[in-house]
Amino acid sequence: MDTQQIKQRFGIIGTSPVLDRAIDIAAQVAITDLSVLITGESGVGKEVMPQIIHQLSARKHNKYIAVNCGAIPEGTIDSELFGHEKGAFTGAHDSRKGYFEVADGGTIFLDEVAELPVQTQVRLLRVLETGEFIKVGSSKVLKTDVRIVTATNVNIPQAIKNGKFREDLFYRLNTVPIQLPALRERKEDIHLLFRKFAADFANKYKMPAVKLANEAIDLLENYRWKGNIRQLKNVAEQVSVIESSRDVSVETLSKYLPEDNNQNLPTVYQGGENADLSERDILYKVLFDLKGDVTELKNIVVGLMQQNGGEIADITNNPALMQSVQRLYEKKEQQPIEEPQVYKPQILPKEEQIIRHEEVVEESLSLADKEKEMITKALQKYSGKRKKAAEELGISERTLYRKIKEYDINN
Repeated sequence: MDTQQIKQRFGIIGTSPVLDRAIDIAAQVAITDLSVLITGESGVGKEVMPQIIHQLSARKHNKYIAVNCGAIPEGTIDSELFGHEKGAFTGAHDSRKGYFEVADGGTIFLDEVAELPVQTQVRLLRVLETGEFIKVGSSKVLKTDVRIVTATNVNIPQAIKNGKFREDLFYRLNTVPIQLPALRERKEDIHLLFRKFAADFANKYKMPAVKLANEAIDLLENYRWKGNIRQLKNVAEQVSVIESSRDVSVETLSKYLPEDNNQNLPTVYQGGENADLSERDILYKVLFDLKGDVTELKNIVVGLMQQNGGEIADITNNPALMQSVQRLYEKKEQQPIEEPQVYKPQILPKEEQIIRHEEVVEESLSLADKEKEMITKALQKYSGKRKKAAEELGISERTLYRKIKEYDINN
């Protein structure tokens, strides 16, 4: 079966050479039992590749099980994957088969494999090396014959450096790597995908399909699409349902595209490679913005004191300082404020002003301290409800639980 036939069978849209290469590798490796690691950003369609591998293999008549490792709580994931015996833990009223036992002779797809706890990684490594596993609460060794395909959007080499992923497991999973390109790297496919989604939604909602003007197509193809195909499909559905006109102009389309300022969050370099900051993006942004604001305020205050012999002067007579204050004000106005707090200025003697200024400069900017502080505040805000706190911080509930244990936070 050639690449074009595979695309038709699995509903893959696109003519990008990078995409064709990924499909070709999947087809070639399907006839073997080699482990495959699929990498790529969230929303690029990684879940299609293991289906291709399974359906083109000799295992196609046996079980295919897809498991989202990030969606299973840490305390139960071993039971889900390997099964458990009756009485193995509280609530285990009966023995249960795990996915590796159920899928014997078939294929298991482990999505978000980098989210697996380290102890589970050890169990998975044993399955890969010997085909053996032990149920939770049992001492009996069981055998299984499964093909393991994994996927992740995490930089695993960096996760290895951070102690979050086992290096030996990575090399066993990464026997054959398949890299799926981001949508912005497949510009020639973006309009094709949009038309396909628009036609699907037109059929679903019994209405004519929307059509994009040439300028709108240019906007579509040059947008960065951080959510990749998933985001493009969402936009196509919104435009199809909300707009009464079937001809979509660039002005109309732009209303459905979040502003793309191409600004990336701060990146830490260690050994020349980007660190995996997916769990701390919000905290980094807050810290670096705060540091910049403090520096700018310091310059304004120092300028005022120098002009007026150490006393705070009226800045209305200084256009340059007025412009600096206005710029800082406008910057903060553009940022959402969840819990505004009233600040009551305290007038201090000149000597104490200088002392306070030095204290600001010496304030700890440790990322770990700030992260612990943000987590504590989020838990207090939602009265210890971890799900709400995790949503507030922009991290998974399991990651929050791990951070609570790491920082020994009482909630």
